[in-house]
Amino acid sequence: MMKIKAIVHSEPDGGGYWAEVPSLPGCFTEGDTLKDLEINLKEAVEGWLLAGEPEPIESQQLLEIAV
Repeated sequence: MMKIKAIVHSEPDGGGYWAEVPSLPGCFTEGDTLKDLEINLKEAVEGWLLAGEPEPIESQQLLEIAV
């Protein structure tokens, strides 16, 4: 089992929630309730992981540092 962190945002008009997964670029979803969001987020992460990471663009570089 893998643990992934997501950032949860509430819609300003109270119309639900949306979340993004910083460690998985382009992985985000929404839900009317936090429970709906959790279910949708699990599906979004699973789909992202099954699809695999996109090929990196040559001009992009990844730099990992420890602080």
